[in-house]
Amino acid sequence: MTKKRIAVIGAGVSGLSSIKCCLDEDLEPVCFERTDDIGGLWRFQENPEEGRASIYKSVVINTSKEMMCFSDFLIPDDYPNFMHNSQILEYFRMYAKEFDLLKYIRFKTTVCSVKKQPDFSTSGQWEVVTESEGEKEVNVFDGVMVCTGHHTNAHLPLESFPGIEKFKGQYLHSREYKNPESFTGKRVLIIGIGNSGGDLAVEISHTAKQVFISTRRGAWILSRVGDYGYPLDVSSLSRFQHFLTKICSQSLVNTYLENKMNQRIDHELYGLKPKHRALSQHPTINDNLPNRIISGMVKVKGNVKEFTETAAIFEDGSREDDIDAVIFATGYSFAFPFLEDSVKVVKNKVSLYKKVFPPDLEKPTLAIIGLIQPLGAIMPISELQGRWATQVFKGLKTLPSQSEMMKDIAKAQEEMAKRYVESQRHTIQGDYMDTMEELADLVGVKPNLLSLAFTDPKLALQLLLGPCTPAQYRLQGRGKWNGARKAILTTEDRIRKPMNTRVIESKSSMTSTITMARLMLAVVFFAIIITYF
Repeated sequence: MTKKRIAVIGAGVSGLSSIKCCLDEDLEPVCFERTDDIGGLWRFQENPEEGRASIYKSVVINTSKEMMCFSDFLIPDDYPNFMHNSQILEYFRMYAKEFDLLKYIRFKTTVCSVKKQPDFSTSGQWEVVTESEGEKEVNVFDGVMVCTGHHTNAHLPLESFPGIEKFKGQYLHSREYKNPESFTGKRVLIIGIGNSGGDLAVEISHTAKQVFISTRRGAWILSRVGDYGYPLDVSSLSRFQHFLTKICSQSLVNTYLENKMNQRIDHELYGLKPKHRALSQHPTINDNLPNRIISGMVKVKGNVKEFTETAAIFEDGSREDDIDAVIFATGYSFAFPFLEDSVKVVKNKVSLYKKVFPPDLEKPTLAIIGLIQPLGAIMPISELQGRWATQVFKGLKTLPSQSEMMKDIAKAQEEMAKRYVESQRHTIQGDYMDTMEELADLVGVKPNLLSLAFTDPKLALQLLLGPCTPAQYRLQGRGKWNGARKAILTTEDRIRKPMNTRVIESKSSMTSTITMARLMLAVVFFAIIITYF
């Protein structure tokens, strides 16, 4: 039979993994990338193309290499646990070369429209119109994977800041920021205390005369460095800890997290404490912001009420004069104009079954990949979404009825609205563990810990207590990777490798401190269960 042809839109992280997922299922991918290179968001450029996601030169990722790697292609063990954007791009190049993905990509090709074929209700096919060097081309595909991300369209709500039109200084969105040199000796106001706002405040404060960071709600600040100096996501994203959070009330979990964060810095003392709970907002991860605040180089302010020609007036009545520049770190919006009516985005919200499939299509041949803001790494989530989508395209997996999908979407949106404060950036949230386990179940690759407890107890213990790394979803089922077990059991070695640049005689055992701590916690927990139940 002729292979099904799949259009993959975008050659960033989601696009690359989607190409490979197509190849793994013997589908024929054709990837359209509007620029001349891969990498998407993670390819730094001083002057990026219009409509492309963009980062600043110094960006270091907030998720560690063991948690963000593709499930069957590990990041080199000597790479740092938190990588600079240039190293991330280099890893993507290695991935593309390893699996020979570049030959499936058409560079400098823009997707103009994606429309249903007249016989879509029976064929499920799409007409894809593209443009390259002024020439348009029409092709028909059996499926479409949209991998355009959600960091492209800058959200700049100027209407919320009266007087900005008469402000005589410079103002820009954080998307336009590339380096701190142009702010040397200036008084700079940053609006927004998300990850970008925090990073820019820290970096600019090293050259600016004074930096102010304005926040409507405040924020809980996490550090990349977790317990015992391990990466935060490594020390917090395990099945055992996930189980504990599920059996405890959300209020109790919030209290624990808030106490933990306040042990590092008293959020009230630093002017950061929000009214909402820890789990009600996407966290801000920044190791250095507290240091810049305590040294006076960054001052935390409330919401801006209005601007004058040279000043910012805040809602608490305070005022900062002689402001030279304002940077709006106010996030992004997403849209799919080339899809016309097939996927509708309203107020940065979209209805997708499991954040992947539009529920109202006659045939499930359109998948949105990577449209999620996870509390953890997005790369392995995009990969699992791609594995599921390609199985659905091939007919190996089926979706529920439209009514069942709509019910599931409504429930997910209701839970999101109940948990998170209303915000532009809280419309596509997802927890790493919940999302990965749910997708793995749909794909048929979720590890069976009970079975492994009898056949491979060492591995089972690592799966329970250790970090939930992507390789755990290559142990069984379609796409099984023979190197998965070894990759899982040597996770600790790869975390330690880039840190061990100075030889120190150690009397500790090979078992990590953090794993021992988890093991002791597990023993105590099960002792309580046996005693009282």
